[in-house]
Amino acid sequence: MKKVALIFILVLSQTIFGLNKITQTEKLAATCKVWGFLKYYHPKVASGELNWDSQLLEKLPLIEKAQTKEEFSLILENWIDDLGPIQEIAPIVVPKDVKVFDKNFDLSWFNNKLFSKKLSKKLKFIEENRYQNNEEFGPSFDGFKNLKNYFNLDYTDKNSKLLMLYAYWNVVEYYFPYKYIMDQKWDETLNEVLPSVVESKTPEDFYKILRKTAAKLNDSHVEFHIYPSLATAKKSFYYFPAAGKIIDEKIVITEILGDSLAEADDIKIGTVITKINDKSIKEIIEEKREMIAASNEVSFLDKVIGTILLSESEKVKVEFLKDGKYETKSMIWFNYHDSHRNEYKKGAQKKKDKFKLLDNNIGYVNMGVIKPKNVPDMIDALKSTKAIVFDIRNYPHSTYKVISDFLNAKEEKFVIYTYPYLNYPGKYYWTEGRNAGFDNKDHYKGKVIVLLDENSISQSEWTAMCFQTAGNTTIIGSQTAGADGNVFEFDFNGYHTGFSGIGVYYPDGRETQRVGIVPDIEVKPTILGIQQGKDEVLERALLYIENGK
Repeated sequence: MKKVALIFILVLSQTIFGLNKITQTEKLAATCKVWGFLKYYHPKVASGELNWDSQLLEKLPLIEKAQTKEEFSLILENWIDDLGPIQEIAPIVVPKDVKVFDKNFDLSWFNNKLFSKKLSKKLKFIEENRYQNNEEFGPSFDGFKNLKNYFNLDYTDKNSKLLMLYAYWNVVEYYFPYKYIMDQKWDETLNEVLPSVVESKTPEDFYKILRKTAAKLNDSHVEFHIYPSLATAKKSFYYFPAAGKIIDEKIVITEILGDSLAEADDIKIGTVITKINDKSIKEIIEEKREMIAASNEVSFLDKVIGTILLSESEKVKVEFLKDGKYETKSMIWFNYHDSHRNEYKKGAQKKKDKFKLLDNNIGYVNMGVIKPKNVPDMIDALKSTKAIVFDIRNYPHSTYKVISDFLNAKEEKFVIYTYPYLNYPGKYYWTEGRNAGFDNKDHYKGKVIVLLDENSISQSEWTAMCFQTAGNTTIIGSQTAGADGNVFEFDFNGYHTGFSGIGVYYPDGRETQRVGIVPDIEVKPTILGIQQGKDEVLERALLYIENGK
């Protein structure tokens, strides 16, 4: 009987121990959240008194050794206790004039099954008595809390890599305004990437993991720029001598970047590429999908094209489609720096008009070329036209104010924002936004047409929103990039990145992020139209001006 009881107790103890065991990924994910929360909430940490990064590096070896939930929780409890007592100031009341936006806010993880009740209670107490400094959000805001030691960290050291991941994950967690509309929950992304970060061996491995992580933001503002010190940047890259657009899962050449280089292989506007190195364009697109951050599909296809027309080998096999027949060529692509590519590009481009008068008394303004100093001349030349086409399939030069003053009969609000609420990290507050125009009896009386497409991003989309307040505005074209507002930028050892920093909405609260500016009349270029040298979007705009349909 005693023997049976002993076996029962042994089995029971092993079962309990098994239930209390904790995986490395679980520990590292929970540590990431606690470290980031304390960084922004704990009065002593958030005030910048401590080198919080160094403290993490000291604690990670202890956390790695923890075998059970109890051991793990105790390490975190002691860490918090070592920071010293927190003055109880609750309740902290949000001012009446602050209208809170909290779709991103989630501290429910305090009740993580890995945490002891005591640890959960400590975290809640810190939230209720969090750091308060009444700092106003502005251009100088630093999401890293003045601890910028991410330049000299060692990519071969596991804990240094974890520190960089933690810093990035938490700045997104608390200061990315569109976390609530990402395709995948940010918690899930953390759990996915942690094992890969731990196992990564080279700077290139780690860079790829971080780039995949950033792609999960679904934000077209996200870019990764590699510094020359990183191994990835030391490779040689070879470029196709033209730029293109993806239509019907094919690449259609829309711009020649070097006349002589393209001429050597008979590359022209309208040339169609179907395969590269025996892979279809569709296959290549899907291979690159997880590495590119984009708010929507049109922006992804626009961003991916540059990576497709780039090779690590100068010898590239390319399949073309011409007159219904497929032809494969073994090409030599060229290794020339971006500055040289820009010289080729400038040489190939024709000078673009800032504005001009088209047939039938219709004005045309290229918003990517015209500058504020040119606007008075534009107004003088086009004020008597029956319609003006503002082409914003490009990036404007801060001309929204002077042009909207000309277009609008009265002052109208065109945008509102959400800013980070710095006294309650993770929450945001609504701001008054911006107005366009003023009371102007001499405002423009004709039709206002705005042309947009996937190249329209950020200031382009914002300017279109501004022009919509004129009341007689029609948007023609296709979905825009869906990334508006400013960009938070961050430097790490080897690379630079960023993301959309404020939330941008129509005055009625409609979202622009990921949605973009929705056209009133949708028109997309076709392969045939490009080959025939047509601007089908502009042609549709001119037709609408004449017949109102």
